[in-house]
Amino acid sequence: MMNQMMHYMRQLSSRLHPSASASTPENAAQLARLRKYQKEAQADVLGVSFAKLPVVVFDFETSGFYPDQGDTILSIGAVKVTGSTVHREHFYQTIRSKKEPPPAILSLTGLTKEELDDSEPLEEVLLAFYDFIGSATLVAHHASHEKRFLRHATWQELGRTFTHRLVDTTFLTSITASNRKCQTLEEWCEAYNIPVTQRHHALADARMTAKLWATHVTKAEHGGYTCLHDIYKELALRR
Repeated sequence: MMNQMMHYMRQLSSRLHPSASASTPENAAQLARLRKYQKEAQADVLGVSFAKLPVVVFDFETSGFYPDQGDTILSIGAVKVTGSTVHREHFYQTIRSKKEPPPAILSLTGLTKEELDDSEPLEEVLLAFYDFIGSATLVAHHASHEKRFLRHATWQELGRTFTHRLVDTTFLTSITASNRKCQTLEEWCEAYNIPVTQRHHALADARMTAKLWATHVTKAEHGGYTCLHDIYKELALRR
């Protein structure tokens, strides 16, 4: 009951105090496009063949693990994939942080305070990211982390609920490589001869994840699975 009340209050606050993102014609237009993308993203894509399904594979670098406790997104990297083809078109932006990230995070990601200070704020980058996504299906490695931050940021910065379909790479690899015990992105890449470069750089990680996804789409197709529905059905049978 309390959670429902809090959700209602947030919705009411959003209606009474529109996000600053709508304060310029350009941002208002981006928000209008986002609403259109979200509506289109609700279409049933489960039966669309992998060969025709537009996918955006993405990665976040963040200042921690808990967005509701003040941790935030520091950079976003993404690439477009169709079937087993990883396209050259990509997205990469760093984000102006509201508070300085821990030194350990800066060291891990290779980001600098100066670089982040010179970046656009989260709401601006998020709108640009959604323009890149359009209504495509999203893919991430260990996607719960990205989903948690994207859901929080979309609501807090744009006053919108996150509604895009988001698929974890393990959704596919649990069928195409059920004998593998890999966990980390490095382990998966090494298992399939995908070069590991610039680890913990959002765009580099997104590109590696995209190659991993594309590799296993091919394996799925060779195994007779042609779409997401086939994978869901197989997972249900194995439970």
